[in-house]
Amino acid sequence: MLSLLWRESARRDLRQIIGYIAERDVQAAIRLADAIEACAERLPDHPFLYRPGRVAGTREAVVHPNYILVYRVTASAVEVVSVVHARQQYP
Repeated sequence: MLSLLWRESARRDLRQIIGYIAERDVQAAIRLADAIEACAERLPDHPFLYRPGRVAGTREAVVHPNYILVYRVTASAVEVVSVVHARQQYP
């Protein structure tokens, strides 16, 4: 079974997004954080469930219409690379 790893930059992305939303609606921020965490936790069991990413070697899980979890699958782990807003210029 694959392990789940988060890059520190991906954790930082998530904290910034949740913080921004929490300033406006705490409950919405909690729901989004829970949805992103739940999606990430399922990745080791189904790493190829989501679409190939715009950056070679990555995949993208659309967790919410506005938020995308970008990850990479390696031989031993699923690595969360970034969490981005759908309208953010990426890559």
